[in-house]
Amino acid sequence: MQKLFALTSSLSRTTLSSAAFSTSLLFDNTHKQFKESVAQFAEENIAPHAAEIDRSNYLPKDVNLWKLMGDFNLHGITAPEEYGGLGLGYIYHCIAMEEISRASGSVGLSYGAHSNLCINQLEIVQRILLIIANCLCNVIIMMKLISGEHVGALAMSEPNAGSDVVSMKCKADRAKGGYILNGNKMWCTNGPVAETLVVYAKTDMAAHSKGITAFIIEKDMPGFSTAQKLDKLGMRGSDTCELVFESCFVPDENVLGQEGKGVYVMMSGLDLERLVLAGGPLGIMQACLDVVLPYVKQREQFGRPIGEFQFIQGKVADMYTSLQSSRSYVYSVARDCDSGIVNPKDCAGVILCAAERATQVALQAIQCLGGNGYVNEYPTGRCQII
Repeated sequence: MQKLFALTSSLSRTTLSSAAFSTSLLFDNTHKQFKESVAQFAEENIAPHAAEIDRSNYLPKDVNLWKLMGDFNLHGITAPEEYGGLGLGYIYHCIAMEEISRASGSVGLSYGAHSNLCINQLEIVQRILLIIANCLCNVIIMMKLISGEHVGALAMSEPNAGSDVVSMKCKADRAKGGYILNGNKMWCTNGPVAETLVVYAKTDMAAHSKGITAFIIEKDMPGFSTAQKLDKLGMRGSDTCELVFESCFVPDENVLGQEGKGVYVMMSGLDLERLVLAGGPLGIMQACLDVVLPYVKQREQFGRPIGEFQFIQGKVADMYTSLQSSRSYVYSVARDCDSGIVNPKDCAGVILCAAERATQVALQAIQCLGGNGYVNEYPTGRCQII
Protein backbone atom coordinates (compact mmCIF):
# COMPACT_ATOMS: atom_id res chain seq x y z
CA MET A 1 0.00 0.00 0.00
CA GLN A 2 2.87 2.38 0.80
CA LYS A 3 4.32 1.78 -2.67
CA LEU A 4 0.98 2.66 -4.26
CA PHE A 5 0.75 5.89 -2.25
CA ALA A 6 4.33 6.80 -3.17
CA LEU A 7 3.69 6.33 -6.89
CA THR A 8 0.32 8.08 -6.93
CA SER A 9 1.74 10.97 -4.92
CA SER A 10 4.55 11.45 -7.42
CA LEU A 11 2.11 11.27 -10.32
CA SER A 12 -0.09 13.91 -8.72
CA ARG A 13 2.90 16.28 -8.75
CA THR A 14 3.76 15.50 -12.38
CA THR A 15 3.01 18.21 -14.91
CA LEU A 16 1.71 17.28 -18.34
CA SER A 17 4.86 18.51 -20.07
CA SER A 18 7.13 16.37 -17.92
CA ALA A 19 4.88 13.35 -18.39
CA ALA A 20 5.16 13.79 -22.13
CA PHE A 21 8.86 12.92 -22.19
CA SER A 22 9.50 9.82 -20.12
CA THR A 23 13.13 9.54 -21.18
CA SER A 24 14.52 7.84 -18.09
CA LEU A 25 14.53 4.49 -19.90
CA LEU A 26 16.54 5.77 -22.87
CA PHE A 27 20.27 5.37 -22.95
CA ASP A 28 21.96 8.67 -23.78
CA ASN A 29 21.23 12.34 -24.38
CA THR A 30 21.16 11.88 -28.15
CA HIS A 31 18.24 9.47 -27.84
CA LYS A 32 16.44 11.89 -25.52
CA GLN A 33 16.99 14.84 -27.86
CA PHE A 34 15.75 12.80 -30.80
CA LYS A 35 12.64 11.78 -28.86
CA GLU A 36 11.85 15.37 -27.95
CA SER A 37 12.33 16.60 -31.52
CA VAL A 38 10.09 13.88 -32.99
CA ALA A 39 7.50 14.52 -30.27
CA GLN A 40 7.41 18.21 -31.18
CA PHE A 41 7.15 17.40 -34.89
CA ALA A 42 4.28 14.98 -34.30
CA GLU A 43 2.46 17.36 -31.96
CA GLU A 44 2.63 20.18 -34.51
CA ASN A 45 2.05 18.26 -37.75
CA ILE A 46 0.10 15.07 -36.94
CA ALA A 47 -1.87 15.51 -33.71
CA PRO A 48 -4.05 18.38 -35.03
CA HIS A 49 -5.41 16.03 -37.72
CA ALA A 50 -5.90 12.92 -35.56
CA ALA A 51 -9.59 13.35 -34.77
CA GLU A 52 -10.54 14.13 -38.38
CA ILE A 53 -8.46 11.20 -39.66
CA ASP A 54 -10.43 8.88 -37.40
CA ARG A 55 -13.78 10.44 -38.30
CA SER A 56 -13.29 10.54 -42.09
CA ASN A 57 -11.15 7.40 -42.44
CA TYR A 58 -8.73 9.40 -44.61
CA LEU A 59 -5.40 11.11 -44.09
CA PRO A 60 -5.67 14.89 -44.62
CA LYS A 61 -5.83 15.93 -48.26
CA ASP A 62 -4.47 19.44 -47.69
CA VAL A 63 -1.30 18.24 -45.94
CA ASN A 64 1.14 15.66 -47.31
CA LEU A 65 2.15 13.90 -44.10
CA TRP A 66 4.33 11.44 -46.02
CA LYS A 67 6.45 14.27 -47.45
CA LEU A 68 6.57 16.10 -44.12
CA MET A 69 7.87 12.97 -42.39
CA GLY A 70 10.34 12.45 -45.22
CA ASP A 71 11.62 16.01 -44.91
CA PHE A 72 12.10 15.34 -41.18
CA ASN A 73 14.16 12.21 -42.06
CA LEU A 74 11.78 9.79 -40.35
CA HIS A 75 11.31 7.24 -43.14
CA GLY A 76 14.86 5.99 -43.50
CA ILE A 77 16.07 5.99 -39.91
CA THR A 78 17.86 2.64 -40.24
CA ALA A 79 18.58 2.93 -43.98
CA PRO A 80 22.09 3.73 -45.25
CA GLU A 81 23.03 7.37 -45.76
CA GLU A 82 23.85 6.77 -49.43
CA TYR A 83 20.13 6.22 -50.07
CA GLY A 84 19.10 9.30 -48.11
CA GLY A 85 18.67 7.48 -44.80
CA LEU A 86 20.13 8.32 -41.41
CA GLY A 87 22.02 5.08 -40.80
CA LEU A 88 20.88 4.98 -37.17
CA GLY A 89 19.80 2.08 -34.99
CA TYR A 90 16.53 0.52 -33.93
CA ILE A 91 16.30 2.48 -30.68
CA TYR A 92 15.78 5.57 -32.84
CA HIS A 93 13.25 3.79 -35.04
CA CYS A 94 11.26 2.68 -31.98
CA ILE A 95 11.33 6.23 -30.64
CA ALA A 96 9.90 7.58 -33.89
CA MET A 97 7.22 4.89 -33.98
CA GLU A 98 6.23 5.70 -30.39
CA GLU A 99 5.96 9.45 -30.85
CA ILE A 100 4.09 9.29 -34.18
CA SER A 101 1.64 6.77 -32.71
CA ARG A 102 1.21 8.97 -29.67
CA ALA A 103 -0.05 11.73 -31.97
CA SER A 104 -2.18 9.32 -34.06
CA GLY A 105 -2.28 5.54 -33.90
CA SER A 106 -3.54 5.45 -37.49
CA VAL A 107 -0.66 7.51 -38.84
CA GLY A 108 1.71 5.43 -36.72
CA LEU A 109 0.48 2.19 -38.29
CA SER A 110 0.80 3.57 -41.82
CA TYR A 111 4.24 4.95 -40.98
CA GLY A 112 5.27 1.54 -39.65
CA ALA A 113 4.13 -0.23 -42.81
CA HIS A 114 6.03 2.27 -44.95
CA SER A 115 9.28 2.76 -43.03
CA ASN A 116 9.49 -0.60 -41.31
CA LEU A 117 7.78 -3.26 -43.42
CA CYS A 118 8.67 -1.84 -46.85
CA ILE A 119 11.85 0.26 -46.56
CA ASN A 120 13.36 -1.89 -43.83
CA GLN A 121 12.63 -5.04 -45.85
CA LEU A 122 14.42 -3.60 -48.88
CA GLU A 123 17.32 -2.38 -46.75
CA ILE A 124 17.78 -5.71 -44.96
CA VAL A 125 17.87 -7.61 -48.24
CA GLN A 126 20.62 -5.31 -49.44
CA ARG A 127 22.61 -5.34 -46.20
CA ILE A 128 22.22 -8.82 -44.69
CA LEU A 129 21.64 -10.88 -47.81
CA LEU A 130 24.24 -8.84 -49.69
CA ILE A 131 21.97 -8.64 -52.71
CA ILE A 132 21.62 -5.03 -53.71
CA ALA A 133 18.51 -4.42 -55.80
CA ASN A 134 19.39 -5.64 -59.23
CA CYS A 135 19.44 -2.33 -61.08
CA LEU A 136 19.76 1.42 -60.61
CA CYS A 137 15.99 1.88 -60.83
CA ASN A 138 15.53 0.03 -57.53
CA VAL A 139 18.02 2.34 -55.82
CA ILE A 140 15.92 5.24 -57.10
CA ILE A 141 12.80 3.54 -55.69
CA MET A 142 14.48 3.30 -52.29
CA MET A 143 15.41 6.98 -52.34
CA LYS A 144 11.85 8.01 -53.28
CA LEU A 145 10.46 5.95 -50.41
CA ILE A 146 12.87 7.50 -47.92
CA SER A 147 12.10 11.04 -49.09
CA GLY A 148 8.35 10.47 -48.78
CA GLU A 149 7.80 11.07 -52.49
CA HIS A 150 6.53 7.49 -52.73
CA VAL A 151 4.50 5.48 -50.21
CA GLY A 152 5.45 1.86 -49.52
CA ALA A 153 3.60 -1.28 -48.46
CA LEU A 154 4.15 -4.99 -47.93
CA ALA A 155 1.73 -7.76 -48.94
CA MET A 156 1.84 -11.35 -47.70
CA SER A 157 -1.63 -12.32 -46.47
CA GLU A 158 -4.40 -13.50 -48.78
CA PRO A 159 -8.15 -14.03 -48.33
CA ASN A 160 -7.46 -17.70 -47.48
CA ALA A 161 -3.85 -17.46 -46.28
CA GLY A 162 -3.47 -15.43 -43.11
CA SER A 163 -1.37 -16.97 -40.35
CA ASP A 164 -0.58 -19.86 -42.71
CA VAL A 165 1.13 -17.49 -45.11
CA VAL A 166 3.06 -20.27 -46.88
CA SER A 167 -0.25 -21.61 -48.21
CA MET A 168 -0.60 -18.52 -50.43
CA LYS A 169 -2.12 -19.02 -53.88
CA CYS A 170 -0.91 -15.87 -55.62
CA LYS A 171 1.13 -17.29 -58.49
CA ALA A 172 4.10 -15.97 -60.46
CA ASP A 173 4.70 -17.84 -63.74
CA ARG A 174 7.98 -17.52 -65.59
CA ALA A 175 7.84 -15.45 -68.76
CA LYS A 176 10.38 -13.92 -71.10
CA GLY A 177 12.26 -11.27 -69.16
CA GLY A 178 10.24 -11.69 -65.99
CA TYR A 179 7.13 -13.17 -64.40
CA ILE A 180 3.35 -13.04 -64.80
CA LEU A 181 1.51 -12.60 -61.49
CA ASN A 182 -2.08 -13.73 -60.91
CA GLY A 183 -3.96 -13.74 -57.63
CA ASN A 184 -4.98 -11.58 -54.69
CA LYS A 185 -3.47 -10.17 -51.51
CA MET A 186 -5.51 -9.08 -48.50
CA TRP A 187 -5.17 -6.71 -45.52
CA CYS A 188 -2.50 -4.58 -47.19
CA THR A 189 -1.81 -1.50 -45.08
CA ASN A 190 -1.14 1.52 -47.36
CA GLY A 191 -2.36 -0.57 -50.31
CA PRO A 192 -4.71 2.10 -51.73
CA VAL A 193 -2.00 4.79 -51.78
CA ALA A 194 1.26 2.86 -52.20
CA GLU A 195 3.46 3.45 -55.24
CA THR A 196 5.90 0.67 -54.27
CA LEU A 197 4.94 -2.66 -52.71
CA VAL A 198 6.90 -5.72 -51.61
CA VAL A 199 4.71 -8.65 -52.67
CA TYR A 200 5.22 -12.38 -52.10
CA ALA A 201 4.02 -14.94 -54.65
CA LYS A 202 4.52 -18.63 -55.48
CA THR A 203 6.96 -19.30 -58.31
CA ASP A 204 6.72 -23.06 -57.67
CA MET A 205 3.35 -24.21 -56.34
CA ALA A 206 4.71 -27.67 -55.43
CA ALA A 207 7.74 -26.49 -53.46
CA HIS A 208 5.82 -25.18 -50.44
CA SER A 209 7.99 -22.67 -48.52
CA LYS A 210 10.85 -23.02 -51.01
CA GLY A 211 8.62 -21.93 -53.87
CA ILE A 212 7.94 -18.37 -52.68
CA THR A 213 9.61 -15.34 -54.25
CA ALA A 214 9.54 -11.67 -53.21
CA PHE A 215 8.83 -9.02 -55.85
CA ILE A 216 8.92 -5.24 -55.99
CA ILE A 217 5.61 -4.13 -57.48
CA GLU A 218 5.08 -0.62 -58.81
CA LYS A 219 1.68 1.02 -58.86
CA ASP A 220 1.56 1.65 -62.61
CA MET A 221 2.33 -1.94 -63.68
CA PRO A 222 -0.37 -3.18 -66.11
CA GLY A 223 -2.52 -5.88 -64.55
CA PHE A 224 -2.10 -4.59 -61.00
CA SER A 225 -5.02 -2.89 -59.25
CA THR A 226 -6.45 -2.31 -55.79
CA ALA A 227 -9.94 -3.26 -54.67
CA GLN A 228 -12.18 -1.06 -52.54
CA LYS A 229 -10.63 0.44 -49.43
CA LEU A 230 -11.79 -1.35 -46.26
CA ASP A 231 -13.96 0.46 -43.70
CA LYS A 232 -12.29 -0.73 -40.49
CA LEU A 233 -13.44 -0.61 -36.87
CA GLY A 234 -10.16 0.89 -35.66
CA MET A 235 -6.97 2.43 -37.03
CA ARG A 236 -9.19 4.44 -39.33
CA GLY A 237 -7.34 6.55 -41.87
CA SER A 238 -4.63 3.92 -42.13
CA ASP A 239 -5.63 2.80 -45.61
CA THR A 240 -6.14 -0.95 -46.05
CA CYS A 241 -7.34 -2.88 -49.08
CA GLU A 242 -7.13 -6.00 -51.22
CA LEU A 243 -4.58 -6.16 -54.05
CA VAL A 244 -5.51 -7.75 -57.37
CA PHE A 245 -3.08 -9.19 -59.93
CA GLU A 246 -4.47 -10.09 -63.35
CA SER A 247 -1.66 -11.17 -65.70
CA CYS A 248 0.61 -8.53 -64.19
CA PHE A 249 4.07 -8.61 -65.79
CA VAL A 250 6.98 -8.07 -63.37
CA PRO A 251 10.49 -7.77 -64.89
CA ASP A 252 13.41 -9.84 -63.62
CA GLU A 253 15.07 -6.79 -62.04
CA ASN A 254 12.10 -6.44 -59.70
CA VAL A 255 12.79 -9.76 -58.00
CA LEU A 256 13.78 -8.99 -54.41
CA GLY A 257 16.57 -11.38 -53.54
CA GLN A 258 16.44 -14.62 -55.53
CA GLU A 259 13.73 -16.84 -56.96
CA GLY A 260 12.49 -19.30 -54.35
CA LYS A 261 14.13 -17.37 -51.50
CA GLY A 262 11.07 -15.32 -50.55
CA VAL A 263 10.63 -16.93 -47.13
CA TYR A 264 14.26 -16.18 -46.36
CA VAL A 265 13.67 -12.55 -47.32
CA MET A 266 10.47 -12.51 -45.26
CA MET A 267 12.02 -14.00 -42.14
CA SER A 268 15.21 -11.91 -42.36
CA GLY A 269 13.26 -8.82 -41.35
CA LEU A 270 10.45 -10.28 -39.26
CA ASP A 271 12.08 -9.94 -35.84
CA LEU A 272 13.14 -6.33 -36.35
CA GLU A 273 9.75 -5.46 -37.84
CA ARG A 274 8.00 -6.78 -34.73
CA LEU A 275 10.33 -4.78 -32.52
CA VAL A 276 9.70 -1.47 -34.28
CA LEU A 277 5.94 -2.00 -34.46
CA ALA A 278 5.96 -2.49 -30.66
CA GLY A 279 6.68 1.23 -30.42
CA GLY A 280 3.11 1.88 -31.60
CA PRO A 281 1.38 0.63 -28.43
CA LEU A 282 3.87 2.63 -26.34
CA GLY A 283 2.71 5.80 -28.06
CA ILE A 284 -0.93 4.89 -27.52
CA MET A 285 -0.33 4.34 -23.80
CA GLN A 286 1.43 7.70 -23.54
CA ALA A 287 -1.48 9.34 -25.40
CA CYS A 288 -3.86 7.90 -22.80
CA LEU A 289 -1.84 9.39 -19.96
CA ASP A 290 -1.65 12.71 -21.81
CA VAL A 291 -5.45 12.86 -21.60
CA VAL A 292 -6.01 11.32 -18.18
CA LEU A 293 -3.47 13.24 -16.06
CA PRO A 294 -4.86 16.75 -16.66
CA TYR A 295 -8.45 15.46 -16.65
CA VAL A 296 -8.31 13.90 -13.19
CA LYS A 297 -6.81 17.13 -11.82
CA GLN A 298 -9.52 19.33 -13.34
CA ARG A 299 -12.64 17.15 -13.00
CA GLU A 300 -14.21 17.60 -9.56
CA GLN A 301 -16.70 15.47 -7.67
CA PHE A 302 -17.67 15.76 -4.00
CA GLY A 303 -15.84 19.07 -3.85
CA ARG A 304 -12.38 17.93 -4.94
CA PRO A 305 -10.50 16.70 -8.05
CA ILE A 306 -11.20 13.06 -8.81
CA GLY A 307 -7.46 12.47 -8.96
CA GLU A 308 -7.40 12.74 -5.17
CA PHE A 309 -9.53 9.63 -4.81
CA GLN A 310 -7.62 6.40 -4.24
CA PHE A 311 -9.73 4.52 -6.81
CA ILE A 312 -8.60 6.86 -9.60
CA GLN A 313 -5.04 6.97 -8.26
CA GLY A 314 -4.88 3.19 -8.49
CA LYS A 315 -5.93 3.27 -12.14
CA VAL A 316 -3.37 5.97 -12.98
CA ALA A 317 -0.67 4.02 -11.16
CA ASP A 318 -1.51 0.90 -13.17
CA MET A 319 -1.46 2.88 -16.43
CA TYR A 320 1.90 4.45 -15.68
CA THR A 321 3.48 1.18 -14.57
CA SER A 322 2.21 -0.64 -17.66
CA LEU A 323 3.69 2.02 -19.92
CA GLN A 324 7.07 2.16 -18.21
CA SER A 325 7.49 -1.60 -17.92
CA SER A 326 6.61 -2.00 -21.60
CA ARG A 327 9.03 0.80 -22.51
CA SER A 328 11.78 -0.90 -20.56
CA TYR A 329 11.23 -4.16 -22.44
CA VAL A 330 11.01 -2.55 -25.88
CA TYR A 331 14.06 -0.33 -25.56
CA SER A 332 16.22 -2.98 -23.92
CA VAL A 333 15.48 -5.34 -26.83
CA ALA A 334 16.16 -2.49 -29.28
CA ARG A 335 19.53 -1.91 -27.61
CA ASP A 336 20.39 -5.59 -28.00
CA CYS A 337 19.39 -5.52 -31.68
CA ASP A 338 21.60 -2.48 -32.24
CA SER A 339 24.43 -4.51 -30.69
CA GLY A 340 23.79 -7.36 -33.13
CA ILE A 341 21.93 -9.57 -30.65
CA VAL A 342 18.54 -10.35 -32.22
CA ASN A 343 16.47 -12.73 -30.08
CA PRO A 344 13.31 -13.86 -31.94
CA LYS A 345 11.52 -14.68 -28.67
CA ASP A 346 12.04 -11.20 -27.28
CA CYS A 347 11.20 -9.47 -30.56
CA ALA A 348 7.89 -11.34 -30.53
CA GLY A 349 7.51 -10.81 -26.80
CA VAL A 350 7.77 -7.02 -26.92
CA ILE A 351 4.91 -6.57 -29.36
CA LEU A 352 2.75 -9.06 -27.43
CA CYS A 353 3.48 -7.34 -24.13
CA ALA A 354 3.09 -3.76 -25.37
CA ALA A 355 -0.09 -4.43 -27.36
CA GLU A 356 -1.86 -6.21 -24.51
CA ARG A 357 -0.83 -3.53 -22.02
CA ALA A 358 -2.00 -0.78 -24.38
CA THR A 359 -5.45 -2.36 -24.60
CA GLN A 360 -5.75 -2.39 -20.82
CA VAL A 361 -4.37 1.14 -20.43
CA ALA A 362 -6.87 2.50 -22.95
CA LEU A 363 -9.71 0.82 -21.05
CA GLN A 364 -8.48 2.39 -17.83
CA ALA A 365 -8.33 5.79 -19.55
CA ILE A 366 -11.95 5.48 -20.66
CA GLN A 367 -12.98 4.61 -17.11
CA CYS A 368 -11.05 7.54 -15.64
CA LEU A 369 -13.00 9.89 -17.91
CA GLY A 370 -16.33 8.28 -17.04
CA GLY A 371 -19.04 9.13 -19.57
CA ASN A 372 -16.70 11.50 -21.40
CA GLY A 373 -14.46 8.56 -22.21
CA TYR A 374 -17.27 7.10 -24.29
CA VAL A 375 -17.79 10.08 -26.61
CA ASN A 376 -15.70 11.03 -29.60
CA GLU A 377 -14.93 14.53 -28.34
CA TYR A 378 -12.20 12.81 -26.33
CA PRO A 379 -9.50 10.65 -27.96
CA THR A 380 -9.68 7.74 -25.52
CA GLY A 381 -12.14 5.83 -27.71
CA ARG A 382 -9.86 5.73 -30.72
CA CYS A 383 -6.95 4.79 -28.44
CA GLN A 384 -8.95 1.75 -27.34
CA ILE A 385 -9.95 0.57 -30.82
CA ILE A 386 -6.49 -0.36 -32.02
